[in-house]
Amino acid sequence: MFFMSDCVFCKIVSGEIPSPRVYEDDEVIAINDLSPIAPIHVLIIPKKHTENIVTAPVELVAHVKKILPEVTKKLGIAEKGFRLIVNTGAEGGQTVPHLHFHILGGKELGWPKL
Repeated sequence: MFFMSDCVFCKIVSGEIPSPRVYEDDEVIAINDLSPIAPIHVLIIPKKHTENIVTAPVELVAHVKKILPEVTKKLGIAEKGFRLIVNTGAEGGQTVPHLHFHILGGKELGWPKL
């Protein structure tokens, strides 16, 4: 596993920073966001450090797509709907340079004006 010593998500994955898992397998973990913007706000974080969606292996992105039905069903939002967000780079709103996927749900979500 490749970790970056100053990366907060690498520290969560390694257990250095404790965080209860909503989901876990060999490639990713899912945790509740510490600053949720919806009733359900979960982050899917790859265990292996990769900076963003552009640098991520295609297989990793495919794996997230594969587990998404299971995770959203477990969260109780698979049927009603949810939003999946991947921020990339500073102008894209990425605040932690470790790829992560936001799952938002639990209410009707509006569309932000940019």
